[in-house]
Amino acid sequence: MSHSTIMNIQPNKFIAALTALVIGAALLSSCGPGKQAKEEQAQTVQQENAIDTPKIVPVPVTKGKLSTTIAIPGELIPYQQVDLYAKINSYVKNLLVDIGSQVHQGQLLATLEAPEINSQLAAAQSRIKQQEAVYYASKATYDRLLNTSKIPGTVSLNDLEQAEAKKNSDLANVEAAKSSYKEVAANLDYLQIRAPFDGVITARNVNMGAYVGPGGKSIDPLFVLQDQQRMRLVISVPESYTGGLSNKSAVTFSVQSLPNEKFTAQIKRLAGALDTKLRSERLEMDVYNKSKKLLPHMFAEVDVPLPSRDSAFIVPKTAVVTSTEKVFIIKVSNHHVEWIDVKKGLSAGELVEVYGNIKRGDTVVKQASEEIRDGSTVKE
Repeated sequence: MSHSTIMNIQPNKFIAALTALVIGAALLSSCGPGKQAKEEQAQTVQQENAIDTPKIVPVPVTKGKLSTTIAIPGELIPYQQVDLYAKINSYVKNLLVDIGSQVHQGQLLATLEAPEINSQLAAAQSRIKQQEAVYYASKATYDRLLNTSKIPGTVSLNDLEQAEAKKNSDLANVEAAKSSYKEVAANLDYLQIRAPFDGVITARNVNMGAYVGPGGKSIDPLFVLQDQQRMRLVISVPESYTGGLSNKSAVTFSVQSLPNEKFTAQIKRLAGALDTKLRSERLEMDVYNKSKKLLPHMFAEVDVPLPSRDSAFIVPKTAVVTSTEKVFIIKVSNHHVEWIDVKKGLSAGELVEVYGNIKRGDTVVKQASEEIRDGSTVKE
């Protein structure tokens, strides 16, 4: 083959390839947009059909019991606590205990000193003797008149009665003087501060020689005594959970300082009324603290068991829709849906109690949402 022949063949091949590319591009440009438009149109129709007739998963409404607990913050307070003050104006003479001292009922904690009480006691005793002397004189006068009156005409009846009245009056004055003496003597007992029950001294606010009493400058108590062997666990249960609680229920709780330990307590006292501010009921449990691990005024996380109710309807939590306007479930009947207003009750796990215009055997949408419009048709 000659050189000229080769040069003629190569241009022909180039022209043929270029022509094929142009034809292919033309075919793609004419066929591509039409096919894509059809696919988009089909997808739009499918979405509209899905909105008009959504597919749902129905579940039946059942009755049963839900056992659950709620976590409520609580506080440990002493079973008994008292602030000990001085009743009379005096000075601190001796301090026999300090912060942290374990004391017993009747134990002497401090002695006070009030020298003027001794003077008041001596004056009261002198008044007794004075009134007794007056009484003895009036009694002797009455006795003489009484003996003389036995002779007719010697003593008038009026004089005899006046003498008797004077004697009785003087006797009453003697008794009053004795009462005044006892009152002053009782103040001597107030000079001794004793523990009213077993407990721990948690505060001491005075020192030796301090002036105490109603006329003192300090308003703090001499001592604060707490019973820490037994404490009260106090919680406030919201109004919606108060129904059915009783003193037969037991609770478990934990404290921050001992996160790995669980404590138990029995409900002992229910207030029987709601607090006007918190709208909750106060519950108290007795906690025995023999190990002394728990301290007064610790905060506790309390798990309170809630009573189960047979009359409750139970549905999955996902079947309840909570919107800004209401709470409802979506009931399914003959492939049509209806929004039913309900109120939620207890919840446990994936289930929740509901109350409303429903009955056992009704079918509701398991995955409910506001996108499933009221009255629309659905596919199961």
